[in-house]
Amino acid sequence: MSEQIYFEDVSEGMELPVEVRNPTPRQLVQYAGASGDFYEIHYDRNFAQSTGLKDIIIHGALKNAMLGAYVTGWAGPAGELRRLTVQYRGMDYPDEPITAKGHVSRVYQEGQSNLVDCTVWLENPEGQQTTPGTATVHLPSRSD
Repeated sequence: MSEQIYFEDVSEGMELPVEVRNPTPRQLVQYAGASGDFYEIHYDRNFAQSTGLKDIIIHGALKNAMLGAYVTGWAGPAGELRRLTVQYRGMDYPDEPITAKGHVSRVYQEGQSNLVDCTVWLENPEGQQTTPGTATVHLPSRSD
């Protein structure tokens, strides 16, 4: 479990910690079973290559989940993910590292909520943003 970050400790422009993941073909098969997404481009190399892909590709929804886990890990156990949006702009492949990065774009209060908007993304090994997104989290206050 991650350490708790508090609303008072966050400022606009603050970088989120970099997180590298190394998905495997096995994880894609497990995700296919859990999600019901059995499109062959996610687990059958011959089929994926026959469609013009260089290899099997990571499910878009799995990349969405990776960014959700990245943001909630940063927000800590008392943080709450309020919104997450992502776009799929490039392919990512198993057995290649995927790097999650982000920064704080806005810090504000709305009613009783301490909200933080973040710009987040996944990068491939070439540094290209394949899955850009935004997230809003509610963080606890040190005075709570």
